[in-house]
Amino acid sequence: MPAIHVMMKPASGLCNMRCQYCFYADEMEKRSQASYGIMSFATLENVIRRILEFAEGSCTIAFQGGEPTLAGLDFFRECIRLEQKYNTKNVTISHALQTNGYALNEEWCQFFAKNHFLIGLSVDGIKATHDLYRKDAVGKDTYFRVLESAKLLEAAGVEFNVLMVVNGKTAPKIRRIYENFQKLGFSWQQYIACLDPISERQGQEEYSLSPEMYGRFLIELFELWDLDLRQGKQPYIRQFENYVGILLGQFPESCEQRGVCSFQNIVEADGSVYPCDFYVLDEYRIGNLNEDSFETIHERRLKQGFVEASCNHTEECRACPYFMICRGGCRRHREQPGSRPGENYFCQSYRMFFDACLPRLQEIAAAIRSQGRV
Repeated sequence: MPAIHVMMKPASGLCNMRCQYCFYADEMEKRSQASYGIMSFATLENVIRRILEFAEGSCTIAFQGGEPTLAGLDFFRECIRLEQKYNTKNVTISHALQTNGYALNEEWCQFFAKNHFLIGLSVDGIKATHDLYRKDAVGKDTYFRVLESAKLLEAAGVEFNVLMVVNGKTAPKIRRIYENFQKLGFSWQQYIACLDPISERQGQEEYSLSPEMYGRFLIELFELWDLDLRQGKQPYIRQFENYVGILLGQFPESCEQRGVCSFQNIVEADGSVYPCDFYVLDEYRIGNLNEDSFETIHERRLKQGFVEASCNHTEECRACPYFMICRGGCRRHREQPGSRPGENYFCQSYRMFFDACLPRLQEIAAAIRSQGRV
């Protein structure tokens, strides 16, 4: 049995910020019940119990939102207590939490450090780009508040990475953003292409990311990273590390770069289970951990065919010389109104990137292989 990964939404879509491009706010608008509120301790106990009944060897329990810290510290303390209660098979449990950082303080950071949480902190580059779309609930800027949270995490010894949404405003400023991240000491970085509203034609919003813009972004970011790599001071950038890994014959840990969906076990605050964070919609719900075991959930998963439906690459895509490393990208980007089924909205972006950067990626992989570091 492979290691199980569960992503809980303890505060459902509730949030103390109002990010203009929030994909989860869009999903909430498109289901019969927008928010499920804060997860009850009774539901939390059922979720933890069923995870540890099913898990073998190891598991990852991640928390996302909305903003998961709105569930409160006592919720997470209870989670740790329940894990200790039900972990009769001595499963190795890893924790991760994605946060906007708005509510973090020393007490939160000490808890994360003590319990070895890996934290993802959302920072959209420099102040001008971050504050443009990432306002608090009353419309105030949040950039400096988030930087203070980064300092608190660092001071407490918490392992964290920064996550930036690549949108129409951050992409053109990647050089300034990269330099700022380096100055701030952010050595673990993730860059996520912005999602436009589901089932709507992409490219219509102010924040939308065009394929050409994303292609230029990837090239410029790679050149900056590669320059630092040659000097032995590069940050960890998940996307590039995964591309190098693919060239070395490794299985990418990023689902976008696998080209085929994995089943992520997204658990909403009421205990309902969905296959992917981008598809927490009524039609994709396959059970509830207050009632169903993970064995039942996975039997329904097979019947649902969510993973199998992600193998919808076009023939042109499969014939592309870059398919072995690109793999067609994220399924959400292959389901755009007005385009052919399986055609990735960012296909042009990836072609631009690999045209410019694949030879250097191959050099990096070859150097690693020759040094016996595979």
